[in-house]
Parts: sequence; structure tokens; C-alpha cells
Amino acid sequence: MAQAAFQPQKPTLIDIPVSNNGGRCRFVLYKKGLKDKVDIVSPKVYGGMKSDEYVALNPQGLIPMLVLPDGKSLWESDVIASYLCDKYKDEGASFELPSPEDRANDLLARRVHDLYIGPIQKAMYRDMDINEREALIKRLAFQLDVLDSIIKGPYVSGSTMGLADATLFPTLTFCNFMLPQFFGWKQAFKGKQLQAYWETMQADTEGSQVIKEIEDELENWKASGRWEQKGILAQVAEEGHTWAY
Repeated sequence: MAQAAFQPQKPTLIDIPVSNNGGRCRFVLYKKGLKDKVDIVSPKVYGGMKSDEYVALNPQGLIPMLVLPDGKSLWESDVIASYLCDKYKDEGASFELPSPEDRANDLLARRVHDLYIGPIQKAMYRDMDINEREALIKRLAFQLDVLDSIIKGPYVSGSTMGLADATLFPTLTFCNFMLPQFFGWKQAFKGKQLQAYWETMQADTEGSQVIKEIEDELENWKASGRWEQKGILAQVAEEGHTWAY
């Protein structure tokens, strides 16, 4: 007999702990105190992200995805995070910013992340040609400098936490874990504002929870020899290439 399709009884985030984009949504859930109202489950409930059932809900076949009890789905982490803030606006942290300028700054940081950092973060951990990897690591260093110029402190847009704060630090967890260990950076964040923001999110209770979720999985990647198996350490060891900034 075929296994019955997964039918969520409440809004359900489909995600895995290592996902930095999923981390954005998990942080919003944690800050709003929604653990009794929104479930978090693995894409395995649908047979994995490439299954017909999953792709019928999310044609991109990616995570995270939010499935509603009526069967409708939302995907793309910024959309999900925005929906959660709207749907549960009276619960927990609001992520609402006080001025048009602050809101514009918040959106700018999110766009820089989603358009310019998200697509190139793979250079830190996936298979690719050495020259492509080198070029993308250089671009990543540039985009981290761009973020440093946007962040006001202590949060991205000043004294109030916005959705950009949920967006950036999960990906910065990847950078902080990988760039010094595998690419020879002295530190992941050389910009003062970016470093201060990272420390702010580390000190946040829910922020540290998401960071730990991601780092625990990255430690598993390391223990499995991912960077050796992908040839990354061998590439970094080759002379004539620049990896550290």
C-alpha cells in the first residue's frame, strides 16, 4: 500500500538544520514564540526535495517551504519570514522598523544577501573549478564589505531588529565557520560594523540557537571530510591563487 501523503494539521515549515535560508525562518519562529503554532519537519515527510510530491508544492525543489493546513504552500525564505511576521504580528518580536529610511535599509540588506551573496556562497563548500571558486571567494569578500557599509548597529538598521537581522546571521555562520578554517582568512568579518553585528546575534538567545543548529551540522560535514572530498583543500593549497582577504 502506498504511503499516505503528508497532511499538516497546522502551518509547517519544511526545513533542515544546516539550511541558512531556513535559519532565517526558524529565527522568526523562535523570536515570536510560535513553537505550538507552527511545526518544523524535514522534507523527508514528502520523500525528499526532488520527489514529485515535494516539487508539486515547490517547483524549485528547494528549502525552506511553508505548507499551510489548506494544502497551499509558500516558498522562498524572505516570503515565508514576511508572511510569519504578518500572520503573527501581535506575537513575540515584531521585526517592524520605525521609519521609511530604516525599512529601506533593511530591505537593501536583504536584497544584497539574496541577490549577491546567496548565489555565490556555494564557493565555500561545493564542487567547482578552481578558477571559478577563486573568483567567487573574491566576490564574497567584496559583498561582505558591502554589508559592512549597510549595517548601522547594533542591528542592521539601528536599535530595532528587522527582518534583515534574521536574514544575514545564518549565512554569516557559514562564513565564520568556513573562511578561516578552509580558506586561510584571519577572521571572517574584518569590517567593524559586520563584526559587531555578528557578536550581537551571537549574544541573542534565539540567534545563538540557530547558530548552534547550523554549526552542529557543519561540524558533521567537517567530520565526514567534505572539504577534502570536494577537492577544496587541494585547490587552496595550489600556488598562484588568492583565497584569504
